[in-house]
Amino acid sequence: MTLRSTVRGLVAAAAALLAVTATSSAARATPEPKAPAEFVALATVDPTIIQEMRYITPHNFVGKPIDGYQQPVCILTRQAAQALHQAQLKLLREGYSLKVYDCFRPQRAVDHFVEWAKDLDDQRMKTEFYPLVDKSRLFEDVYIAAKSGHSRGSSIDVTLVRLPAWPTPPYRPGQPLVPCFAPKDQRFPDNSVDMGTGFDCFDTLSHTDDPRVQGVQRANRQLLKGTLQAAGFVGIPQEWWHYTFQPEPFPDTYFDFPVAWRSVAGHR
Repeated sequence: MTLRSTVRGLVAAAAALLAVTATSSAARATPEPKAPAEFVALATVDPTIIQEMRYITPHNFVGKPIDGYQQPVCILTRQAAQALHQAQLKLLREGYSLKVYDCFRPQRAVDHFVEWAKDLDDQRMKTEFYPLVDKSRLFEDVYIAAKSGHSRGSSIDVTLVRLPAWPTPPYRPGQPLVPCFAPKDQRFPDNSVDMGTGFDCFDTLSHTDDPRVQGVQRANRQLLKGTLQAAGFVGIPQEWWHYTFQPEPFPDTYFDFPVAWRSVAGHR
């Protein structure tokens, strides 16, 4: 090999390295999408609503933080946030507060759920969240889907807390799991009222009007349902915690900006 060919080889290698570095730098420099101006952080509309954003923590049915959740902030369309504020005013007079578990959910988070559901070997959280459901049926039974109304910005996962509110103890990965439909004093501690199951419980007992849920548990579900319906929210039969403000400002758009304060910076 001549000196000239060696030099040419080194120059070519250096050029290739610079091209890769430039491409990587450009990719890193590409800013994350921001939310449209119609989105706000719920706390700027009503700071009294309790936020316990589950998907930024490992205490969820996947067992680890979900893609797209960068900060524990509830983001919603302005109309949904204002309607939730009206519901909260009514509940505060009755000694309760709303608590949200999830609000806007980016499409990348939904994709994370889908990929997790396809991995039938990953069952680390089965004992708590889907003890009676075979993971292979999560799509068929519509517990997991490729699209979520949460990504349109007007859906919430929500419950009630009796005031004064005590904080929910943090989940420690590896701690013993208890079925989500166990009696309230046995399942994972939550400062919410007893709804008959925990949040994200993949079981028919989570159906809002399941006839097996009676007494105080049923009354709590009906209080949540009635209050939110009066504020313009519509629930779904399968999940006592899921409600969507109607009419949705973005009924056909699925957004993918991160759950972070910067996504709504300057929005009021």
